[in-house]
Amino acid sequence: MSSSLSNGLQRTFLRYQHAVVFLAPLLFVGGVYAFAPTPVDAGVDYWTEHWWLFLVFVTGATIVNTVGISGSALFVPFLIFVFPLVAYPLEPTTLVKIGLISESFGLSSSSLAFIQYGLVDRRLSLSLVLGGVPFVVGGALLSFVIPEPLFHALLGIALIAASYLLFRANLGHGDPTGGDGEEVATDGGSSADRPDDANKLGPAGVETDESGTVTRVDRDGDDYTYSRGGYLERFLNYSVGGVFQGLAGFGIGELGIISMLRTQVPVRVAIGTNHIVVATTAVLASVVHVFGGGLVGGHTMDLATTPWNMVVWTVPATTLGGQIAPYVSTALNTQTIKAGVGALFAVIAVALFAMAAGGI
Repeated sequence: MSSSLSNGLQRTFLRYQHAVVFLAPLLFVGGVYAFAPTPVDAGVDYWTEHWWLFLVFVTGATIVNTVGISGSALFVPFLIFVFPLVAYPLEPTTLVKIGLISESFGLSSSSLAFIQYGLVDRRLSLSLVLGGVPFVVGGALLSFVIPEPLFHALLGIALIAASYLLFRANLGHGDPTGGDGEEVATDGGSSADRPDDANKLGPAGVETDESGTVTRVDRDGDDYTYSRGGYLERFLNYSVGGVFQGLAGFGIGELGIISMLRTQVPVRVAIGTNHIVVATTAVLASVVHVFGGGLVGGHTMDLATTPWNMVVWTVPATTLGGQIAPYVSTALNTQTIKAGVGALFAVIAVALFAMAAGGI
């Protein structure tokens, strides 16, 4: 396939990704209704019992995708602490299933939206994914032998440290410059002097000079200048985060975003790029958890016990939240994002400590 044809297909797909993204949950819900193993007496009341989860999950998905972290970071604590107050307690394996199914749709939706917006650095994302893969797999395998309260406590400590580092990080470099406020055509550029890397992801104009300085122009015409230096610090953060991603289902996004901000990657580019890393490693961790457990005598995923009347609401919700996130990210002031993410990490850490204490 020629380069021009490949680029043309990519641009066409991204231009109409909204239709593709919203069609996916509709097909999922239709497939669940037609083929999923549900109770024999399932009627209208069964399918509408948890309709309110749509509101909760669309809000949660918008928050986590705006800051580029794993959906499970909010969904799991909610299902453990809040859901039983208005419904009933859920088994740990059920929590995993709801989180994995919902997060996979939300992350995929948001990743495509950030690519379309021009806020993903493909070179950074590729290096981070490749560097994190062995740690994610190792962490997932360790989850079958390490007590759950222990890694919840460890992740809580890591998030407290990340919150502290984030509040100390200088995000002034994250503000775009030079934009005229006019939306740029999503076919790769509308001006002759606009940087236009033929191998870019989405509509962003990208140019890297001899010194390694990157100039990126997003869909709105705003430009960002930064360097891809700092690979060692990012590798250390993403390796530690990768272990936690495998252990608990989240961690690589929460710790990884800090290293990109500290190495002067603009905040909106860091968030967009982090989506690709989180989405890829979450899928990988899910596969290891599903199939690895059976191989070593651990837990396996039983679809017959899945609460389908919950996921038919959470999947469309996370998909919608993933599409909203890039617009929220570009609209918010970087200091607002910093304060919100730091406070979110601290709240999640407290919840994890509570989970760890309850499991001892």
